[in-house]
Amino acid sequence: MNITNRPYDTDRLRASIAPPKPGQAVFPMVLFLGLCVSFATPIMVAQAAAPSEPATVDSLSPVDENAVAEDDPDDNLVPLDTEGPALETANPHATTTSSVPRTEDLLQPNQAGNSPATARFSDALNPPAELALTPNSPRSATAEYTAYDMPIVMDPSVQAHIRYFNTGIHDRFEQWLFRLSRYRPIVDKIFTEFHLPSDLVYLSLVESGFNPYAFSRAKATGPWQFMKGTAKAYGLRVDNYVDERRDPIKSTVAAARYLRDLYDLFGAWPLAMAAYNAGEGKVMRALHTAQAESFSEISQTRLIRRETKEYVPRFMAATIIARNPDRYGFSQEAAEPHQFDEAIISRTIHFRAIANATGIPYEELRLLNPELRRDATPPGNETYHLKVPVGMKAKVEQLQDRIPAYKFPQLPEKTQVAAAASSHWYKVRVGDTLGKVSKRFRIPVKTLKTKNNLSSPNIRPGDFLVISR
Repeated sequence: MNITNRPYDTDRLRASIAPPKPGQAVFPMVLFLGLCVSFATPIMVAQAAAPSEPATVDSLSPVDENAVAEDDPDDNLVPLDTEGPALETANPHATTTSSVPRTEDLLQPNQAGNSPATARFSDALNPPAELALTPNSPRSATAEYTAYDMPIVMDPSVQAHIRYFNTGIHDRFEQWLFRLSRYRPIVDKIFTEFHLPSDLVYLSLVESGFNPYAFSRAKATGPWQFMKGTAKAYGLRVDNYVDERRDPIKSTVAAARYLRDLYDLFGAWPLAMAAYNAGEGKVMRALHTAQAESFSEISQTRLIRRETKEYVPRFMAATIIARNPDRYGFSQEAAEPHQFDEAIISRTIHFRAIANATGIPYEELRLLNPELRRDATPPGNETYHLKVPVGMKAKVEQLQDRIPAYKFPQLPEKTQVAAAASSHWYKVRVGDTLGKVSKRFRIPVKTLKTKNNLSSPNIRPGDFLVISR
């Protein structure tokens, strides 16, 4: 089936991603009622914010003999802070994990006034009429204002973020737009099902650039950057073999549910998005402490983190650019839509074995199934719906009995190396190379290759190396 063309299978998605169970809810109703009763001022909202873009994690947590730990970043994941220039490039004095520098830093005059980047940004300082409005401006001032279905203003902070996206990380942001275009038809269908504003899809840009493999220092993962606890509460499977936070469809359904719950709690999108970033409890406490009714009020206090304060203008800036790419010098090239068939697999088989038997490119299987942590269908007696290229379902199912079953390798219980003098296992971390491991443990590269039966110096995060002389 072509997922982008077939009728949206709401019943199946709702069955596969169950709503939060009473005992699992991220914000139990008892807590909500207690907090609400304690507030002297009604909680009303007028602006927005959402999850942040944290940095790298490389884990060395123990694993069982047949699987990696659930929280371990596997070899497929991409640290968020490696997708573009280092934070110091834009703001060497910043201490936040956010990749967006301080507004005051971005508003400094650009001395290279004739540079292509400056020319590209020149129009941003003279925004379209519909964006020149403030929250108090009458909507009748321009008919085009209604083109946005989220609160959008063009203030100095939003301009600063536009400038950063447009000049500081132009190529990376263009890649985000291109990647999002691949999944946009599906996301739009899901958001429509949950009666969410269509512009809310751009939240995924500031979260991860809609990268299914993105992960953060806080161990948030996937295009919507779910923490494990929240993901499980919203029905996503996260275990040693499958991480549905990385599934573009299932994670979007979970994100839609979560965002809808937050909106129902706070009454408007700015505070709902702030809660998506910081947690609903922090936002509710900030409103109560400040006796405030809007995000704009609590953003003037120290009750929420700077990263949460920055998110509102960051989201608005991303939305403005995404809705007006030509104006800001971005390409409108779209990726091939996310299309696939689903083959029912009844045993554990590896992507490479499937590729060898069917001719389906290995990388295409990985692209279609980012939720599979170890490039293989999970073990167990239950069947798995493996996404395959359109038209390949029958071939895969017919040949699966001929495809050799995959047995997950036996992994050592201890993954950390206490000393390089004796033989130990070492788990390769993000950023490691064979040369770096060689220097760290003072073992020649040749010896490492021999001990680990390596035909090339290439190693990937998640691999295990024997460390011995």
